[in-house]
Amino acid sequence: MNHVKKYHKKIITTKEDSIIIEGPVPSSELSNYKFHEDLIAFRPAQQQFEAIKGIADLSEGRIIIARKDDLIVGYVTYLHPDPLERWSTFNMENLIELGAIEIIPSYRGVGVASNLLRVSMLDEFMENYIIISTEYYWHWDLDGTKLSIWEYRKVMEKMMAAGGLLPAPTDDPEIISHPANCLMVRIGKNVDEDSIKRFDTLRFLQRHRYRNMREGI
Repeated sequence: MNHVKKYHKKIITTKEDSIIIEGPVPSSELSNYKFHEDLIAFRPAQQQFEAIKGIADLSEGRIIIARKDDLIVGYVTYLHPDPLERWSTFNMENLIELGAIEIIPSYRGVGVASNLLRVSMLDEFMENYIIISTEYYWHWDLDGTKLSIWEYRKVMEKMMAAGGLLPAPTDDPEIISHPANCLMVRIGKNVDEDSIKRFDTLRFLQRHRYRNMREGI
């Protein structure tokens, strides 16, 4: 599969600043910017900056950034699921994962995250993908936002809906281990029926494996 990437850009205005939302951005361009020191949700800021540069260099990898001048204040990543995750079981070229979305605290609640997703979907090639996001409550910034689990879940769902991702049922053990966890999914309009059927099998892999064992397959 040739993963075509088409650049898009949008400027949003907050009460104090104008923020540029743009991408996909290649690593060569990312290197021209600085990475905000508060982007530490997953690892220390500089290490995370190197990690997203690496994603940008993957054939399917996409990095959409939010920046104030030359300072990156938020980003979202898309790439194939980790080989150790169930979602890579069938090696589906047209299945990508929203791996991370992060905004610095001072820019939360002003539409940066939802606009990162909107700009992501401006590229028509995204209609060729099944896009997933696995949401686990233990990754959420409940302390920083002062929200309850269910308040955060509601905010997260609203944000994801801006990119067309909606909750979908699954029997994934980690996701069903807590009722606040969820699988978010967007199926592009160009995805073929066979891919959708394989994805449905992935969503309920435990059920299919049990059925095969029961039937001696």
